[in-house]
Amino acid sequence: MRKTSTALLTIALLGGLAACTQSASYDRQLGEEVNYGGLETVTRTNSAIMSGEIDAKSHLNIRFRNEVPSTVTFDFNSAVLTPEARSALALQADWIKQFPELRFSVYGHTDLVGSSAYNYALGKRRAQAVVNFFAGQGISRHRLQALVSYGKTRPVIATPGPEEANRRTVTEVAGFAKRSGPPLNGKYAQIVFREYVESATRKHPQNTRIITQTDPGE
Repeated sequence: MRKTSTALLTIALLGGLAACTQSASYDRQLGEEVNYGGLETVTRTNSAIMSGEIDAKSHLNIRFRNEVPSTVTFDFNSAVLTPEARSALALQADWIKQFPELRFSVYGHTDLVGSSAYNYALGKRRAQAVVNFFAGQGISRHRLQALVSYGKTRPVIATPGPEEANRRTVTEVAGFAKRSGPPLNGKYAQIVFREYVESATRKHPQNTRIITQTDPGE
């Protein structure tokens, strides 16, 4: 019964996440990021999540990567956020703030120049710089489950020299916020309800008021 309730919560919450946003890029039905096949595909995707065939965290990460840049890069031997990185992280922060029921992880990476120990510490500083930026945007550090450095162990491009693509941090959806009590408690019911209410009350861009001039003779 608990497994079924958790699955129902996941489906309801994911549906709410797909509906709620302040940005048109988030205004999509659940399932569209897997296959743009209309309502039938959306229904199949929901069923797959319900049965466990599709992992909810993986599905949410697909949405996150499709809607905002999940990776930012750094200058050589630096953990200072560039203006470009700040712009990308601002988009990440906006997405994260839309969905307070989710937790996130930040992973730091380096290129292959230098020792493993040095690069591990550098990757950690880069991940910490991202966390500090999120905190400055009003995001609680408690929502960041992991602050991990992979150093130079996971390069995007396997080159021994300096490579910007390898000097990066990656933000990912870690899962749902920890909670106590049954999955379908009042707090989460309110979250799901809020998502749908906001999507229903959002003004359609084509809903413009038309004013006609009355005939003076009337």
